[in-house]
Amino acid sequence: MKAIIMPKLGFTMTESTIVQWLKQNGDAVQQGEPIAEITTDKVNMEVEAPESGILAGLKYKEGDTVSVTEVIAYVLKAGEALPKEEDGGRRTEDDGRLVRGSGVEMVNPVVATPVVATPVAMRMAQELGMDLAQIHGTGGGGKITREDVEAAVKNAELRIATVETSRSPSMSAGKVRATPSARRMAKDAGVDLASVRGSGPNDRVQGEDVAEVIKRQTACPERPNHVGTAEGSNVTTQAPAVVDPQLPISSLPSSIPYTGMRKTIGTRLTQSYQQLPHVTFDADADVTLTEQLRARANTGLKAGQSKIGLTAIVVKACAWALARHPMINSRLDLSAGQITLLSEINIGVAVALENGLVVPVIQQANHKGVQQIGAEIADLAARAKTNRLKPAELQGGTFSISNLGMFGVTRFTAIINPPETAILAVGAVRKQFVPDPQDQPMLRPLLGLRLSADHRVIDGAVAAQFLADVVRALEDPAQMML
Repeated sequence: MKAIIMPKLGFTMTESTIVQWLKQNGDAVQQGEPIAEITTDKVNMEVEAPESGILAGLKYKEGDTVSVTEVIAYVLKAGEALPKEEDGGRRTEDDGRLVRGSGVEMVNPVVATPVVATPVAMRMAQELGMDLAQIHGTGGGGKITREDVEAAVKNAELRIATVETSRSPSMSAGKVRATPSARRMAKDAGVDLASVRGSGPNDRVQGEDVAEVIKRQTACPERPNHVGTAEGSNVTTQAPAVVDPQLPISSLPSSIPYTGMRKTIGTRLTQSYQQLPHVTFDADADVTLTEQLRARANTGLKAGQSKIGLTAIVVKACAWALARHPMINSRLDLSAGQITLLSEINIGVAVALENGLVVPVIQQANHKGVQQIGAEIADLAARAKTNRLKPAELQGGTFSISNLGMFGVTRFTAIINPPETAILAVGAVRKQFVPDPQDQPMLRPLLGLRLSADHRVIDGAVAAQFLADVVRALEDPAQMML
């Protein structure tokens, strides 16, 4: 018997919510097979079966919030039973099933009568890890033969193949191989995952596969995507994962569930804004030299190399400035009554998703070149949008950057991502006339920057000096080589 616990995916993580069970009591599971989808404070993840066997003793229902390291279910081998404290039911004397109330909740392989089998059948079953009590014997007096074991193996393989490869509309969404983001998007939009063709490994359904189906559905007015309630004529429409801004207002959803990642983001940002005294600082950087450097670098790229974006250079500039101003790269520990100056410079870059955002981290950014930083940003952003980030890639940030310049936003205020003490908001590059040394107007590309800092840790002068160094690095990239 193996207990399945709610995983702890970060030092600050204390609980997680079960989004959905992908397997149910009594289902056969293989080691490494996803059995549940959970949502953390940063991203949705799948919980995998620690070993092969029968899933049993599901302790929580979908939507329950569970503390980390708590047991949420068990995997039983042949002949094993649930722990006594989990076994609150009664067993029938005829077949060993566990009964709660008037219904059978799960199969518990307890046998009331001895099993009769040939020596060959017993050896085969032992080698294959099969429970002889679950095999129908066709020999004399119900004796189990080698052929019976072989038939049971073929039936088991057929069931597994059906679960993994079938795409019939009648199959439940939990049986289809899909990423957590794809399951969430399909659930929100009322899309049957079994009808979606997967583009991932082993035909795994990706988030973009579901988004494409949603796009086709919203383009067909004769196929409205809504769900009716059972209360009279009241109708509640579920929100599609991607809302087309060109759709008429009448066709948009009347409400969007405030759950999952959206609720987690709201809770964390509210706590940050209420508990951290934010103070902001504005500056403009003339990125003429930076843009020239970026253009030259991108023309000399080798085949397969990603183009260098402005965000990569901003990350490098911030890493350089953070090394010069360690108070910005610090953490306030109220329980210990101290401010810790962090030895590593790990910069998080906010990535927008369909229903929220995540902040994957560029580890030790001060030791990486702009080309490497740009490639990592592109890779992390692509995997974030298909929910394929690893927990370690979302942890350990010491400073964050949020760039909305690609949306035409020139300046905005970003909320600090605890336990960090500062975040930089990056706007769009805009052309503006500025005076030259002779006070003559010249057109320059200016980048709007706004730093939000935790005033408990960072004084105004320290924040201003840090921001000035970021501007200096962006206006003269050669400074970062000194």
